[in-house]
Amino acid sequence: MYRFLLTPRWWGINLFVVLAIPFCVFMGTWQLGRFEDRVQTHDAAEKQPAPGTRPAKPIDELLPVDTVTSGRPATATGRYADQFLVPGRELDDKSGFYVLNMLRTDSGKALPVVRGWLPGKPGDTTVPAAPTGEVTVTGDLQASENAGTAGVDTADGLPDGQLGMISAASLVNLVPYDVYDAWVTLQGAGAGAEAGTGGGDKAGDALRPVPAAVAQGTGLDLKAFQNLGYTGEWFVFAGFVLFMWFRLVRREAESARDLRLGLVEDTGAGPGSEPEAGAAPESEPQPGKDTVGTGTA
Repeated sequence: MYRFLLTPRWWGINLFVVLAIPFCVFMGTWQLGRFEDRVQTHDAAEKQPAPGTRPAKPIDELLPVDTVTSGRPATATGRYADQFLVPGRELDDKSGFYVLNMLRTDSGKALPVVRGWLPGKPGDTTVPAAPTGEVTVTGDLQASENAGTAGVDTADGLPDGQLGMISAASLVNLVPYDVYDAWVTLQGAGAGAEAGTGGGDKAGDALRPVPAAVAQGTGLDLKAFQNLGYTGEWFVFAGFVLFMWFRLVRREAESARDLRLGLVEDTGAGPGSEPEAGAAPESEPQPGKDTVGTGTA
């Protein structure tokens, strides 16, 4: 009854099933592993002390930024150079922009420093001047932003002096010096976060500190639960492939049984097939065969 499984058509179906089910199981297991990794990373981050409570270290000792060093206080000494405004950033559900200055360090590299946040739009709000002379900054370390970071503007055409994404890749074409692949956000810009020999505008106290963001991949966010959802989907796909295979086999076996019992006619090539070449229609007598008389002489 199941000899049809050895036909070329069923060899193709069987091969597809044999390959599809392990692939679905592999993908489901991989997505489940991604979710478990996020859970373990989240648990490890919860057990560690808050990054802001740890002692500050020189920026070079904390690079590259990872889930452990992200948010750690970092220090750097240098002089402020170019200034950029980062529009489209929200703080406490209010729209505004970041004030970012490039800190030229003694090593020759520049560290992007977010001095604070101001409400409104760039150009409509007075921006406090950065301190002059040599300064030492202490801020929470952050990884370079990417296209998936909240608030990032990847569209071209921003006015001069504005920046859509805080990253070394976006700054390298705007400044004539090397840039750290990281940035810091000052906490309490008007309360001694910047110390140096130069003076700044008293209005600098109007800048509001930008809280450090949680390192990507350390929290049980929506993306983590998407991995869990994808896990279920892949296992459902595997079950669906197996279900459809059994259903096709059962239908084919029932058709073969009905044909064997004479419940259906064997159509040969199937419904709608053309008669073989040279075969005469059944309604016409074939040459060489006797015809039944009609009673005429």
